Amino acid sequence: MKVSKFLQKYSNGKRAFPKINLQEAELVKVNLSNVDLTAADLRQARLGRTNLSGACLRKADLSESILWGTDLTKADLKKAILREADLSGAILTKANLKQANLTKAILKGANLSNAKLSEALMWEVDLRPTADYRTNLNHTDLSNGDLSYANLSMAILYQANLDGAKLCRANLGAGMGLTTDLTEASLQGADLSYANFSGAILSKANLRNADLTGTNLDDADLTEAIMPDGTVYKSD
Repeated sequence: MKVSKFLQKYSNGKRAFPKINLQEAELVKVNLSNVDLTAADLRQARLGRTNLSGACLRKADLSESILWGTDLTKADLKKAILREADLSGAILTKANLKQANLTKAILKGANLSNAKLSEALMWEVDLRPTADYRTNLNHTDLSNGDLSYANLSMAILYQANLDGAKLCRANLGAGMGLTTDLTEASLQGADLSYANFSGAILSKANLRNADLTGTNLDDADLTEAIMPDGTVYKSD
């Protein structure tokens, strides 16, 4: 369907467009709130600053799409494909990204607070800050997600749920004077092998049964953290 026809139908009140082909579509700064794009083909689409709040994008293919500053508040992206998508500065608060594929996606400065990312594939995802915003993962559910080799340096993960997550060789170290904040985060049973947590804040974090093989914890704040063996860390 041509973009102009799609927009006309939406303007006329239609909301359901399952399996629509909008590959490489130009939809910048458009209001598409509550649209149903289930299983849509949006590969390489340009959706910067578009309003997709409350949209249904289940199983949609957004590979290599541009979503700079896009509003995806409360959007349903369960099992969506976002491989190598650029979501810099995107608003994903309370979004459902369960089992989504975010391999090599860019989420610099994105707001993912209270988002659901359980079982998401986030291999090599970039969650560093932008010049204006730090990536916000406060209260985010990342349980059982694969964040191997991900770059979470300087991200905010206050009370995030990372139980059972794979963070093998991930970078959560401090940088540019900013620390990665994992205060009160839950990392029970997480694979943190060879990950970099240098300078990170892990105060009151729960690391019970986590794999710390080769993990870099130099200068990390572990005040009152629950260690893998269940003991509470006490600084000297």
